[in-house]
Amino acid sequence: MSTAMKPEFEVVRRNRVYEEVAKQIERLILKKLQPGDKLPSERDLAEMLRVSRGSIRDAIRSLELLGLVEARQGTGTIVRETSSSSLANPFANALKRRKELVSELLDFRKMLEPPLAARAAAHASPEEVVEMEDILRRQEERQHQGDAAVAEDAEFHYSIALASDNSVVLKVIDTVMDLLRDTRARSLQVEGRPEKSLKGHRRILAAIKRHDAEAAKDAMRRHLEDVEEIVLNKF
Repeated sequence: MSTAMKPEFEVVRRNRVYEEVAKQIERLILKKLQPGDKLPSERDLAEMLRVSRGSIRDAIRSLELLGLVEARQGTGTIVRETSSSSLANPFANALKRRKELVSELLDFRKMLEPPLAARAAAHASPEEVVEMEDILRRQEERQHQGDAAVAEDAEFHYSIALASDNSVVLKVIDTVMDLLRDTRARSLQVEGRPEKSLKGHRRILAAIKRHDAEAAKDAMRRHLEDVEEIVLNKF
């Protein structure tokens, strides 16, 4: 790591750490780096700024949404070419980038989760079915209390990933859910969305209980299409 970069940073002591981290990395990009240059590694940035690697990841994600950097598999995080319009109106650019990211994540869910629901219909144990029923019971109770039941909404999808009998996909689902966490919370505030979500979950669970893989797959696809329509209209 070049020592020339170190003076560009200050030790971070803020409550919302990732925002200050993002500002400092952005200053480095604008002052020192060129399009195509590689950012220091997460570990090096965390050591220089004395923050966690999680804060570094959150900061870089926010810079991705602004279109300043791009994560490349096997290469690292690369500085992107920035247009004058994106620098003049970063908020509008961030919204555009965020909508594109959310759309791609929702599309990925449609590729992944319907087959998982089908596998759950074939593999779910009686105990796992009981757990799903309990999640939906709690989801309904919280909705009656005026709560959007964001946690239960995510938990139901986790339970299907668990019941699909594949430990790797649970980690993938966890990552996708984390990326969509804020989007889910906002969309569940839309009138009628929590009830529609619960109804979709019940259709999925009914098919799983019948061990009807094709029906579970179709129910999950229909549910995700409903979610996609509401979420993208929200932006």
